[in-house]
Amino acid sequence: MKKVTCCILSILVLVALTLAFDTKMVMAADDLVKVMPDDVKVLVDNDRVRVLDVTHKPGVKEPMHSHPAYVSVNLSDTKVKVTTPEGKTTEKARKAGEVSFSEATTHAIETIGTDGSHTIVIELKK
Repeated sequence: MKKVTCCILSILVLVALTLAFDTKMVMAADDLVKVMPDDVKVLVDNDRVRVLDVTHKPGVKEPMHSHPAYVSVNLSDTKVKVTTPEGKTTEKARKAGEVSFSEATTHAIETIGTDGSHTIVIELKK
């Protein structure tokens, strides 16, 4: 009986370590810069903010990713579809010059307008 218990505990520890490792891999993939390096450039990265220059062609889909609280500045008119982790979708039209604030979020975004999009994203670290 002790051997069975020990074996089960060993398997559970192995599964827990595997899940922890996989979670770290997913969290690393959550970073928009890492999952879309051709479309997203880091302009500033310090202990207070990270500033991203995000440029997409029409039809581009950003995979599910996370941001801390952030400010976005739209440099072009665009229309996007935003999907939450729960699968809820909303369409948003943004005008060039529009500035918005968002609390920390996780989402996927698809550029659905006929034009691409160009946005500056200022992620707040503190």
